[in-house]
Amino acid sequence: MRRTTLDNGLTVLIQEEHTAPLASVWCWYRVGSKDERPGLTGVSHWCEHMNFKGTENIPRDQVKGIIEEYGGSWNGYTWIDQTTYLETATRDALDRMLFIESERMARCLYHPDDVESERTVIISELQGGENDPDQLLDQELTATAFKAHTYRHPTIGWLSDLKTMTRDDLYGYYRRYYVPNNATLVIVGDVDTDAALARVERHFGAITPGTAPARARTPEPEQTGERRLAIRKEGTTAYLKVGYHAPSATDVDFYPLLILDAVLTGAKGLNLWSSFRVPPPQRSARLYRALVERGLASAVYGSLLPTEDPFLYTISATATERTPLAAVEAALVEELDRASHDGITEAELKKAKAQLRARMVFDTDSVTNIAHQLGYFETIGSVDLFVDAPARIAAVSADAVAGAARRVFAQSNRTIGWFDPLPAA
Repeated sequence: MRRTTLDNGLTVLIQEEHTAPLASVWCWYRVGSKDERPGLTGVSHWCEHMNFKGTENIPRDQVKGIIEEYGGSWNGYTWIDQTTYLETATRDALDRMLFIESERMARCLYHPDDVESERTVIISELQGGENDPDQLLDQELTATAFKAHTYRHPTIGWLSDLKTMTRDDLYGYYRRYYVPNNATLVIVGDVDTDAALARVERHFGAITPGTAPARARTPEPEQTGERRLAIRKEGTTAYLKVGYHAPSATDVDFYPLLILDAVLTGAKGLNLWSSFRVPPPQRSARLYRALVERGLASAVYGSLLPTEDPFLYTISATATERTPLAAVEAALVEELDRASHDGITEAELKKAKAQLRARMVFDTDSVTNIAHQLGYFETIGSVDLFVDAPARIAAVSADAVAGAARRVFAQSNRTIGWFDPLPAA
């Protein structure tokens, strides 16, 4: 992989992969819901929508068609630390992909009519999420666990802000954060690095850098006692979530906790784009045996994601019919306390490492996934976090896992959420 920084501050990562005549382009911006202030929650996600609505040189109805002409795919997403856009197509489309991303960086339009149409779309998306009990509980758990850090904001935003945000709010945010010195461009595929870099310079080199966005954020204070919430709404299924403040991707406890999650709920990998589309191996996982095999839950899942700042490790369980949530919670907490007190065995450590190695192979099984991983980790810290991950996993000891369990699974560090369904009216 070659890393280059253009004169305007744009970071460029290029990796040649000649296994197929394909190329993947991702453009990453260091802006997500954690950069939003009260009154503008959801603005990062809304800007992502607007940046598919045409530019000065691409009519809105042609943005998608440019890549589809080459039989390729396109997409984008927003989360707490970043916003990103991608195209994957045949290598012949590389110039067109770079053209699209340079236009998106510098020349989006934000037509007032498009702003209003997307307001309706996003509010509908928010309301759809609120009608999903598991998604609603996850949002409320996060907002309860965080008091000070802006990770408490849902990526989609709060409804009152979505109703009042203006076109000028959106466009001003776009111009503040969509600048080359706040972006990373990643190219992976059947390309020549020097030739690809020359094309990048041609498309992006003349874009003017902006003022570095301010990054002042309040660190989350240490939690001093267990927090709880209970949602009572119409529904058919009961859900439990237990969230613990967890280390960031650069913390020494991150990889021990990743291995602990593999022991508890099955190994998942580290690719936010693809890892969670494939169910983890769970048959021997501790919480699967304690909850699913005993008939207390129909499903159990753990989520630990690499983030720039400390976020949450969340364990979710779907209660079986007529099983009280208190019984599910008691069994889950008992297993976590056992891990905190006794740690894991050497056999579990070995198995978890093997599973994680396999999952990380799948994390990079295509030019699209390789490009995602390079850009994602560069955005939250450094691409070295991705490169060094296998070695860091291999170096974890059982004692390190036990220490992480004791620190993370403290009762005072957890937030417990229930979705306890009401019968239909």
